[in-house]
Amino acid sequence: MESSLRSFSGPRIKYAPDDSPYEAITVDKLTPIIGGEIGGVDLRETSNRQMDEIHRALAENLVIFFRDQHLTPEQHLDFGRKFGELHIHPAAPSTGGHPELMIIHADKDSFRANGEGWHSDVSCDTEPPMGSILYIRECPPRGGDTLFANMYAAYEALSDRMKAYLDGLTARHNGEHYRGQYANYGVKDKESYPYADHPVVRTHPVTGRKALYVNKGFTRYINGIPRDESDGVLRYLYEHMANPLFQCRFRWQANSIAFWDNRCVQHHAMWDYWPHTRSGHRVTVKGDRPV
Repeated sequence: MESSLRSFSGPRIKYAPDDSPYEAITVDKLTPIIGGEIGGVDLRETSNRQMDEIHRALAENLVIFFRDQHLTPEQHLDFGRKFGELHIHPAAPSTGGHPELMIIHADKDSFRANGEGWHSDVSCDTEPPMGSILYIRECPPRGGDTLFANMYAAYEALSDRMKAYLDGLTARHNGEHYRGQYANYGVKDKESYPYADHPVVRTHPVTGRKALYVNKGFTRYINGIPRDESDGVLRYLYEHMANPLFQCRFRWQANSIAFWDNRCVQHHAMWDYWPHTRSGHRVTVKGDRPV
């Protein structure tokens, strides 16, 4: 099958990055489309200028990475709070008396691993998280990478006719699949889990750019159209979003951090490292209702 982006009229994505220099940090871009590795900063002690440039780097690169960080759980939480109030996951286990500190762990005895499959974190919430900050302390010798995809670029690569069709549509996001997922941690299921209707195309509240906002993990159907039509449209969008053109891939090392913007990024964690262990914690920052 030919690529959905194949064209003989030039690239579907034309990206003109802001090359203005950074002064308080360094930024090494993973691709022109998405991802930047940040250097020259210790997240335990950041200056105001460094924080300003980290905010800018996140807006420009959508997901940013930090190596060789040595944070306590409290320092991890404090760094997250610099971006807003923290989110509490509706189902996942937490640690150390901190409900905002989500456990991310898979080993030889796990029956599942967090983050498999393309998704945006907790999009079933009425006000889904704006960002997630994942700190991995223990890594397998190989594997366990996380893929990230730029949903601005995925939207911009659609035809004008498809953009017009999607304009104004909403989709149902549902968290019922959480049921039973964390039983091995002793977490009891709730009577119900969050669900919400969100625009298929959302506008980022900071940048003003449009991004696709449906994902395999949480989106169940598009409202107001026949179910078979919804299934077909979603199937096309999921295939389109997964094109490698929109992606970067992060290879974890111990004591690395990934910080992604859930409003315009989807991610997919690879579970290809059994019987080895991948372990850490995630802090998630509250967001607002998509529009």
